[in-house]
This record gives sequence, C-alpha cells and structure tokens, in this order.
Amino acid sequence: MHGARPISQRHRALKRAAPRLSTVGSAGFDIGGIGPAALAIAPDEFANRRRQLMQMAGDDAVMLVAAAPERMRNADAAWPYRQDSDFHYLTGFPEPAAVLALLPGRQHGEAVLFCRERDPVYERWHGESIGTERAVTEFGMDDAFPIEDIDDILPGMIEGRARVYCHFGSVPEFDARLLDWMRRLRQLRGGGVVPKEFVALGHLLHDLRLYKSRAELKLMRASAAVAVDAHLAALQVAVPGRREYEVEAELLRAMRSRGAVSAFAPTVAAGANACVMHYQSNRAVLREGELLLIDAGAELDCYASDISRTFPVGGRYSREQRALYEVVLAAQLAAIDEVRPGLPFNASHTAAVRVLAEGLCQLGLLRGSADAAIADESYKRFFPAKTGHWLGMDVHDVGDYRVGGESRVLEPNMVLTVEPGLYIAPDDYSVAERWRGIGIRIEDDVAVTRDGHEVLTERMPKEAEAIEALLAARSTG
Repeated sequence: MHGARPISQRHRALKRAAPRLSTVGSAGFDIGGIGPAALAIAPDEFANRRRQLMQMAGDDAVMLVAAAPERMRNADAAWPYRQDSDFHYLTGFPEPAAVLALLPGRQHGEAVLFCRERDPVYERWHGESIGTERAVTEFGMDDAFPIEDIDDILPGMIEGRARVYCHFGSVPEFDARLLDWMRRLRQLRGGGVVPKEFVALGHLLHDLRLYKSRAELKLMRASAAVAVDAHLAALQVAVPGRREYEVEAELLRAMRSRGAVSAFAPTVAAGANACVMHYQSNRAVLREGELLLIDAGAELDCYASDISRTFPVGGRYSREQRALYEVVLAAQLAAIDEVRPGLPFNASHTAAVRVLAEGLCQLGLLRGSADAAIADESYKRFFPAKTGHWLGMDVHDVGDYRVGGESRVLEPNMVLTVEPGLYIAPDDYSVAERWRGIGIRIEDDVAVTRDGHEVLTERMPKEAEAIEALLAARSTG
C-alpha cells in the first residue's frame, strides 16, 4: 500500500543509490574492472583440490570422474557443451571425451587424465583440441594418455586398489566400461586384486564443493554482477505490449555480451503466470496493471548466480500488489538476517515463514493467528516452497542440508540463495478477487562470512520505491 507501511519496518534498510552497470571490455566482459584472466582459477587450486580429495579417500583407493558427454538437441545438432561440475572442479578441463583418474601414491604421478589427442582432421571441423601434452603443461596433470587407450591402460592402474570412488549411475556409458574393466581384471588375475568396493564419490567431493575458496567467491561475485546487469537491461524493455520472450531475449543478450551464459532457462512470468513455480513458456503478452516476475541467473566459467525480482509492468504497484510485495520483502530481509555462521541452514526459512504468516493474517488472506497458520501449515497454500538452496557451480548446488538428522550449521564461505515468495492462484476462490493471480518472489545470493554475510546481488534494487523510480526513468523508445 502506498500510504500504509505494514510489517516490514523492523527489517527495512533503504538503499536509494542508482544501480551501476558493469562495463564491457574488448575481451568479452569486464566485471568491475576485473578481466577474464584475473577471474580464472589457477592450476594450483585445482591441484590442491585433487590432493584434498585423495587424502580423504585414502592410499588404497582410486577415484574416477568422467567428463560430461556431448548431448544432442535433435538429430545431429548438439546442445552447447557444458562440462560436468565435479570434473571441472577437479581439472578445469573444458572438453568432453575425457576421464580423470586419481591414484594416491602412484609413483609415476597421482593425477592422470585420459583425453582426446591432437588430430588435424578433427580440428579442421571442430577446432583445436587441448591434447595430452597441454593437459600436463597447462592443466597441471601428472600424466596424460589418449582417451582411445583407456581400455588398455586404466585397468592396470585400478589393479590392487581396495575401493573405487565414482559417480555410478550418472554416465551409463562410463559405468558399462568400468564394469567391463572389473570383469577383465577378474578373468586375468583370478579376482584377487580387483577392488571389492564401489563408493559414491559425492560423499567426499560434494562436501569440498560446499566451501567456496577466495577465487570461487570472486567468480561468483562476477557472475552475480552479470546477472544484475541482465535484470536491469530486461527492465528497460519490459513494457506493456511486449511479450515475455522479448524480455528473455534481453536477459540473454546482456549475459552473452559480458562473456557469460544463462545458468538455467529464465523464468519470465507475467500476471498469473508468476503463480507457476517453474514457469517456462515465456510467451504471454505483458499487460498494464500486471506484475512481471523474472527469475534468471548468469553462469561465468561454470559458476552460477540466481536472482528473482517482481515489478509492475506499468511502473507502479497496485494497492494489493504493494501490500503483498512489502510482506515478501520483509520476509526476505528477516531471512537474510539469519544467514550467519553458527546458525542452522533452515533458520532463514523459519524467519521468512514467520513474517509471511504474520503478513497473510494481517491482510486477511489467512484467518486466525500466525502461530496457527505455521502449526497447521495453512501458509503453504501461498508459499509451498523452501526459502533457499546452496549455490555454486550448479544453481541448485551440491551439499547436504542436514547432518546427523539436524539442519546443517552455516559456516564461512558457504553460499546460498534467499528467496521467499507469495503466490495467490488465479482460481483460489477462498480469497477476494483483487488478490487472485498475484505472484511475487524476491531472491538474492548470499555468502556466509566470518562475522555475518555478504549479499552478492545487493546492487539489484528491491525496495518498492526504488523499483518504481527505476521504471519511471527507463526509456520506452
């Protein structure tokens, strides 16, 4: 409500500075004056990750990680290639058709990569390959062999190891080859020196990925900066009469012009479409008087960002839209306050639910008290989701949310999203018509620091007044 100030004041911290766009340099992107070379993770960091993982697995283990396969969109048209996150985390190697073998204590080198060898005929069609020599000199591998020779070489390296750590089930073709290697070893050696145990690699590796290094946080800040620029660019074209896909196109243009790609398929949801949690159609017309919810993030060198904002297409929130928006914003600010070391992961969700329930009761959308709405979970009719998720190389990043049956305690260098919302279905006849079809989500990326938190996406306005001012100043030409 423009005149009223419900609920949110105890969490409010107004920021009225105009948002600043990142600059674009000749190399493709320049995030706050930081170029691509400064953002790149050094080979030494990848090597340190491999050493940590081998120490955790033990000297009698072998760890095998396959690169992501190339995937076809249709017929012989491939999707743009994106490396497997775990493989990238351990190697930084960007090509498919590769396998990393980590062999603790191996005399001739513990980190062995099997990859494509240089081939002039292949490279004429597909571009330059890295090859085995550069895998060692530039990517820090101890040894490298052509991928074509893996069946002859890798089984001998596995021989004598007690356990195999791998992602069994994620790449069926690799699983089949691994089982074939085991079968061959049993036949050749009588089964006495074949690993007896297959262990899920994620239990070790994903705990490492949960804690972001200084270099990773720098990349995530850069990814967040690109995402903010993309959202700001999208606001400029999101006017009545445009279609959702035109806004999506502007998001993607802004990301690509800064050297990034979209971390996931953007949600651009006008009007009641915003009540669909994972709306993807992006075809509807933007109309005066409706809200537009944009959920989009950038990916930079395999590190993701994730931002949601909801704003009035015509430039000003209606009375009901503003009232619900203020409740969601207050919930988000309360939740962000709970992101600090020593508190459980679910503390932010608990805080958000409390504010949402209070707001819904105050506005008359729920009857009774907030305590009752939380106890009987009636608030879930309007907020069926959780308040956040881990963020990193995957937009829904790896890492356990519960440890020993309890919500995981936050520690420095973890990164998560905070994204409460309210979604009043257009066919919810239990509420007055003026509320129906309003969907609102506000999402930011938050890093846990030693003494609190850092909002990586804070440059993107979210105060209703700031958003309305930004829309009023946009060019409609």
